[in-house]
Formats: sequence, C-alpha cells, structure tokens
Amino acid sequence: MAPMDELTDYSQSAPTITSTSSGTQRQDSNHNNTKSSKKQRNIIMNSLRKRVNAGKVSYSSMDEQTKQEMRIMRRKNRHLVEQHYKIDQENHVLLPGVPTYDEDLARDFHDFFNLICLVPIIALNVLNWDWDKLFQSIHSKEGIPFIHCWTGEYFYLFFYVTLAYFIVDLVWVTVIPRAVKSPSTIIQHHIATILYLIIPFHVQSFRFLMGVCMSVEMNTWFLIARRVFNKQGFPPWTIDLPYLFSVRVKLISICFYITWISIRCVLYPYVLVVFYKMVQSGNLRENERMFMPVGTCLHSVFCVLNVRWTIDLINSKIRQWKTKTNDIASGL
Repeated sequence: MAPMDELTDYSQSAPTITSTSSGTQRQDSNHNNTKSSKKQRNIIMNSLRKRVNAGKVSYSSMDEQTKQEMRIMRRKNRHLVEQHYKIDQENHVLLPGVPTYDEDLARDFHDFFNLICLVPIIALNVLNWDWDKLFQSIHSKEGIPFIHCWTGEYFYLFFYVTLAYFIVDLVWVTVIPRAVKSPSTIIQHHIATILYLIIPFHVQSFRFLMGVCMSVEMNTWFLIARRVFNKQGFPPWTIDLPYLFSVRVKLISICFYITWISIRCVLYPYVLVVFYKMVQSGNLRENERMFMPVGTCLHSVFCVLNVRWTIDLINSKIRQWKTKTNDIASGL
C-alpha cells in the first residue's frame, strides 16, 4: 500500500465520537478518541519513516503535509549525526561540511559556556595522571595500566569542578531547552553522569575511572568547536578557503575524528575489560563489590550510546559512498 493510501485509510478509520446524555462521558470519549487517533497517526508515521530510510519510499513523492509531519518527527528523534552533519533529507546521506547555523543567542551562549568550562575540566584531568608511567604502560602487558598511572593529586578539585559543570549545564538545558538540539538526551546523559560520579567519590580505588571517562570531554570540545568556528558550514577539505580559516577547520576536524575513535570507540569499551579484570582478580573490597555492578551498568549505557552514534555515522557514510558510486555509474 502506498504511503498516501495509508494516510487515507487512517483518516477514514478514525474513531467517531458518539453523543451521550452525560457531558463528562462525552469529554472522556473525546479525550480517549484523540489519544487513540494520535497513537494511530504516530504508528503510521513511524512506519512511513522506516520505509523512507530503507529506500522503499521516495521522500520527494510525498505531499507537503506529510513532509512537514516527517520533519517534525525527525526533530523530535534527532540523532547525534543529524545534529552535527549535513544530511540530504531525501536520500539520507552525509553531505560535505557541517550544518549552517543562523544567529541564535541561546544556542551561542550555551556553546561558548561549554567551550570555556570544558577547558579547566580537561586540564585538571591531565594533571591527575603520571604521563611518564602512562606512556611506558602502553607498551607493557603487565597489570592494568590506568590504575598505576593515576596520581589523583588534584582529584577533589577535579571532582567538584566537573560536578558543578554538569549541574549548571543540566539546569541550563532544563530551563532553556532551545539552547540544544536534543534537550531530553542531554538531560538524561547529565543525570546518568552525575550518578556515575558518585562512585569514584566514595571508592578511592575507582577514581582513575573518572579520569578515563572524563577524557571524552576532549571530543565534546572539538564537536562543539566544529560548529562554533565554522558556522558557514564549509567542508573542511575545500581548497579555496582562506589559509588560517582552512587550517583551523581542518585541525579541529582531524582532532574530532581522532578523539572520537580513540576515546569513544576504543577507550570506553576497554574500561569494561578493566572492570572484568578487577572482578577476576578477586581482590575487591566490600565497597568495591557493592559499586561494581552499578558502575558496570552505567558505563555500559554510555558504551551503547557511543556504538549507536558511531553506527549512525558509518551508515550515513556508506549511503553517501553508494550514492556517489551510483551517480558515477549512471554517468558512464
């Protein structure tokens, strides 16, 4: 059945409201029918969105009302990839460059807040590690490197600055949700992070994990910098850009991908291996055994999110390459 046929069937099968002698019953019936109609509509639109993503239905074949509803649904369920990359809305492939942004004071202030506040967090994290031991442990196969390289000399300052940042940002996004693209995702992430921070604060032997996990803020910084320092949305590898601007955009883009792969795709999953080795060692104290399941569950959630975002990015890249290959083949 065609998409418009589905919408037509929906409108024809919408439940009608029967009049009753009670005004309260009419209101309840009206409310229930409205909820039922919205639920049916959402089911149909979700089905249509999946068929569009699978390439079974062309976005251009829809009427304007249906396109508008699809756009609203995408804004509600916006992936991280869609927030920071240009996406062809018809073919759902990545386009060169980053999205262009209009002037928006709420978003701009929030971006600058993050760019400024993440710097001391990253710096304090760096100061809590013995970098000589860390570089040596990379080539060593003995023990768990992170445990031996963490000094924790500035842990409490690091902890309170990090906690203050997440609380302030949580309140900011809650009060001014239009400052970000996906406020619900940010709020859920910050609440989970604050709960996660409780573990290293109470268990001293787990404090190195805070340093490992907070290293992801380097990638967050470059993620925001890609948007702030390239509002025009130029592709980073465009040749005819001004020299200094070109170097800045390329450097930020390179650092973004390096930190994404090394931290989100390698370091975060490796922490689960660290957890496993700590359990296998059999040397956990009582408080460590108590917090280990909670820490494992919370960290697994972050790993799943990173995997999901990475898959979204890879799939979009694959669709982009396939589109280019088909265009070249059709031109031969």
